[in-house]
Amino acid sequence: MNTLQMLVDLIPPVLFGFVFYYPFFMAWVWMAGGLSHAWSFERKKDVEVDPLTLLPSLPLVTVVVPCFNEAPHLREVIEQLMRTRYPHYEVIAVNDGSTDGTGELLDAMTQEFHHLRVIHNASNQGKAVGLNTACQLARGEYILGIDGDALVDPNAIAWLLKRMLASEHIGAVTGNPRIRTRTTLLGRMQVGEFSSIIGLIKRSQQLIGTLFTVSGVLAMFRRRAVLEVGFWSPDVLTEDIDMSWKLQLAGWRLRFEPRALCWILMPETLRGLWKQRLRWAVGGIQTMLRITPSILRLRSWRLWLIYSEYMVSVVWAYAMALVLLISFIRPFLPQVSAWHSALLPHWQGTLLAMTCILQMLLSLWIDRRYDRDLMRYFAGTIWYPIAFWTITMATTVVALPNALMRRRGKRAVWTSPDRGVSDVPRE
Repeated sequence: MNTLQMLVDLIPPVLFGFVFYYPFFMAWVWMAGGLSHAWSFERKKDVEVDPLTLLPSLPLVTVVVPCFNEAPHLREVIEQLMRTRYPHYEVIAVNDGSTDGTGELLDAMTQEFHHLRVIHNASNQGKAVGLNTACQLARGEYILGIDGDALVDPNAIAWLLKRMLASEHIGAVTGNPRIRTRTTLLGRMQVGEFSSIIGLIKRSQQLIGTLFTVSGVLAMFRRRAVLEVGFWSPDVLTEDIDMSWKLQLAGWRLRFEPRALCWILMPETLRGLWKQRLRWAVGGIQTMLRITPSILRLRSWRLWLIYSEYMVSVVWAYAMALVLLISFIRPFLPQVSAWHSALLPHWQGTLLAMTCILQMLLSLWIDRRYDRDLMRYFAGTIWYPIAFWTITMATTVVALPNALMRRRGKRAVWTSPDRGVSDVPRE
C-alpha cells in the first residue's frame, strides 16, 4: 500500500514537471538550432549577394496563385509578382469559385500581363484542387505556390531556385514569410511568432535534415516530386503539412531558405486567429494520423524525431489542460494534498519568463537582416512564446476530437479569411 501511495504521490510533480520542462527544453533546442543555422548559413556574406549570379541555369518556374475572394489584395499581389528579377517564369492564377469579383479582376489583368494565365473553377473546390489543376497545366518543372495575399520579394524565386537546384533529391523549398499586419497588438505579436517560434523551428529542423512542414504561403516544389506522390490531398485542411510529409516519406528532401521573403496578412481579431490556428491544428493531426503506419517502418527513421516531437506536443497540450483544470479546483483540495503543494508558485516560472525574453531577443537578432524594423516590436512581442504555447494547448485539445471525427474524403474548401485590419507599408 505504501508503494502504491508513493506512486500516486509522484503523479503531480511528474505532471507539472512535464508541463513546465517540455516548452522550456524545446525553447533552448530552438535557440541553439537557430543560432547554429544563422552562424553557418546566414552571415552577411551569405545574404548580401545577388542570387541570380549564383544560379547554374534559368529553368522555367510556374507561380501558382490559388484565389478565393481575394479581390481587395489581388492586383497588388500580381503586380508584385511581375516585379520579380527572375527572368523565366509564368503565373497561373486559379479563381476557385470566388463571389467578390476576383474572376473578373483576373481576366482584366491578363490583358496587362502576358506572363499571367487564369483558370476558373465554377465552385469552391479548395486550395488543394486549385494547386492540382494548375500543376497539371504548368509548363515549368518548378512550381511556386503562394497565397492570394502574399507579396513576393523580387529575389525570392531566385533564392528558392538556388536551393532547389543544389540537389536532385530536394522536392520542395520553403521561404521566410514576414507579417504585414502590424497595426494592432495581436498583429505585432504574430510578427514575433514568425521569428521566435516558426523561424527558429525551421532553422533547427533543417539542421537535422527534415522539416515538419513547408509554409504554404511561399513554397517551391519540384513538379516530378509532386506527380510521384499523387498531388495535394483535397480532403486535408492543411495541404502544405500533408504534402510535406508525403514528399519526405517518399524519400524527397525539404529545405528552408530564409533569404526568400514574402509579406503576408494575418488575422488581427481573436476570432480570426482562433479559426486559423484551429484549422492548422486539425490539419496537422489529420496528417499525423494518416502517416503513422508509414512512419513506423524502418525506412522512415529520419522522420521519427520530428514525428515524436509533434506527438509529445499533443500529449503536453492535454497535460496542460489538466493542470489548468486542477488549478481551478485547488481551493477545494486538502492543504496536505500532493496536488495542492505542486501548484504552489516556484522558481520555474521566473526561469521560463527569462527564457522567453532571451528567445525573442535571439530570434529578432537573427531575422533583423530580413526585416529592419523587427526590434521596435520587441516590447509588444516579448511574451508571445507564452501566448504561443497557450494557443497551441487550446487548439490541440479541441482539434484532436475534430480530426478523429472528420470523415475521410470530405473536401477541405475555402472560407473567407481574416486578413487583418490594415497593413504597414513595406519599405
